[in-house]
Amino acid sequence: MATRKTICFFTLALLLSATTFLSPVLRAAGTPQEDSKEVSDLLAQAKGQAGQLKLDAADMGTFTRTNVTWESHAAKITEIKDHVNKVGETVAKLNQLRDTASPWQKTAIDRINPLLQELASNTTAIIEHLNKEKGGRLNTQTHKNYLQTNAELAANLSSVIGDFVDYGKTRAKFEKEARELEVSDR
Repeated sequence: MATRKTICFFTLALLLSATTFLSPVLRAAGTPQEDSKEVSDLLAQAKGQAGQLKLDAADMGTFTRTNVTWESHAAKITEIKDHVNKVGETVAKLNQLRDTASPWQKTAIDRINPLLQELASNTTAIIEHLNKEKGGRLNTQTHKNYLQTNAELAANLSSVIGDFVDYGKTRAKFEKEARELEVSDR
């Protein structure tokens, strides 16, 4: 809890410092590009989707410690695949809107893409492994590694998207408060 408050405080302090020192530079360079509401909405949507994906991948990760049937593995990985595809559709829309995004939104899109690609690739590897081992050996170290990797990738994707959404909200709140206070340049 204290760490999250520290991070939020640090982020706010960093934004304030950046605004103070970069304001004249940005004005000289022209009006900065505003955040795209559509991109922000899609990032928020992706955050929810990635959160669900993280939970499902973590659930499947527990399969390595129990005797779960092949059919249960297949059902869960199908559910995960569907969630990966759903996040993929949202990210495809983000990629289409990238030119309208603000700089931080573009960075978010650029960081999400490789994580999603790696997660999709690993999910495909799990499906292929399950098909190969149909009704067979699911307690192998290879299978356990696939499940653990998938859980970690899903958690990372969820974290990255969540951090960018939180940053966007904090940034918008700070800018709103700065306008209300009519902070002047130095």
